[in-house]
This record gives sequence, structure tokens and C-alpha cells, in this order.
Amino acid sequence: MVNGLLVLALVAFVVIYWRWPVIQNRLWQKKYQDYHLDEKQKALLLRCMPIYQKMTDADREKLERHIVWFLNEKRFIGCDGLKLNEGMKLIVAADACLLVLNKPWPLYQNVKEILLYPSAYYAPQTSRDSAGLVSYHNTIRQGESWPGGTLVLSWHDVLEGNRLPNDGHNLVFHEFAHQLDQETGKTTGTPLLTKESDYQEWGRIFSRAFNQLKTHVAYSMPHVIHSYGATNEAEFFAVITETFLEKPSELRHYDPEIYSLLVGYYQFDPIKWH
Repeated sequence: MVNGLLVLALVAFVVIYWRWPVIQNRLWQKKYQDYHLDEKQKALLLRCMPIYQKMTDADREKLERHIVWFLNEKRFIGCDGLKLNEGMKLIVAADACLLVLNKPWPLYQNVKEILLYPSAYYAPQTSRDSAGLVSYHNTIRQGESWPGGTLVLSWHDVLEGNRLPNDGHNLVFHEFAHQLDQETGKTTGTPLLTKESDYQEWGRIFSRAFNQLKTHVAYSMPHVIHSYGATNEAEFFAVITETFLEKPSELRHYDPEIYSLLVGYYQFDPIKWH
């Protein structure tokens, strides 16, 4: 009798373990089925998030559902004297959730907390010279994405990213793109893809586009993607995500192959909203 109960308990544990993502998603769906953004929140997004204004009703509804989940599942912390309010959290959540509009919960599995500073802040940095001498100094940062689950943002620059929706710069898009990149356990510019066979195609197109940007920057040739993207592959992915969302028509004209690759990864075409 006891052995039979132990076997049943073990079977139940194994089933729950393997089916936990599905079970957890159903629990969330039930938990948040009656949660909605109120009219005040929607009005704030209409005023502060230009893309939200132009989205289809169906896409806007999906984004709002993601925002509800994000606001309840992620922790926000004000730093350096910044007093957080619900509007600040809402704008950050909306920008972040746009990147994963057509992806299932949980969103940004590694992200546990978002730290908001009033503006650019000082962060300690360690560097080593060619002789091996280590030096410690502070650098000014607008944002950071830590693999351990913390994401840091300057509130001033979050607002600027939404105030200027067509300049190719958005701090939230940039830092949360880094988080998508880091879901593989590394920061290489290659996010987690659906199928193993997708990685070869991604590597071919991504490497070609990255090297092309480096060449265009080095020889002062025209380029739509910001030159900071030529720093390394990780920054290229974050920067090209900003370009994809804020300058979709220009990016498609400049490099239709990389644009198509990003449409496939993000599962939406931002040109439809522009």
C-alpha cells in the first residue's frame, strides 16, 4: 500500500515537473483574467508611447495583457532618491513588453527587478591594461542589463526614448534586448531561437550585417543602424532592435535580409504600425 502511494506520488511529481510551464501559464491566465488596464493607464500610454497609438486593436490588447502580467510579476525599485509612481512602471513595462508581444508568459524569465535612477548615474568599472595592471574607476551609464536578473535604467532616458520615437534610440528596447540575448546563458548577439536549425541562418545573416556595419562605420559610409552597434555582436543586437522598432522602413530599405530575420524572431512587423 505504502509503496503504491509512493509510486503514485512520484508519477504525479514527474508529470507536474514536466508540465509545469503549461500548468503555471494556466494559473496565470486564471489569476489575471479579470485584470485590465484602466482608462487612466491607457490614456497615459496614448500620450507617452507613440507606437501604442498606432497599433491595431488586437495588438494593443495583447500588449495590455502582457503589461498587466509584467507589473505584477516584476519588482521595481527607485534609486538615488527617485520616488517611483505607477506611471513610471507602466511606461517601462509597456516598452519592455512590446519586444515580446507575441511570446507566451513568462516574459523575460531571468528578470527579477528593474532599478530606476532619476538620470544617468555612476557605475564602478574595472579595466586591465596591456601590462596586466588593473584600475578601478567610475563611468557614467544610462542603463545596464545584468545576467543575474537585474536591469538598470535612467528614467530621464526612458522618457527621451518615447519622446523621440523615430530617432532609433530607446533605452528600454536596448536593455531588454540584452536580456533576450542573455536567455541563452551567454551574451553573444544570438538570442534563444525556436529551432536548432534556425541558428545557422541567424549566424550567417547576423554576422554579415554586423561586419557590414563595422565597414560602413570605419569608412564613414552611410548607415541606418547607429554606429554603437559596431562595438560587438551583443551591442549590435540591442542597437538593431532599436532601429527595427523605431526606423523599420529605413532598416528594410537599407538591409531587407536582416529586417526579415528580425520580423521572424520578434513575430511582428513594426512597419504596419508606422
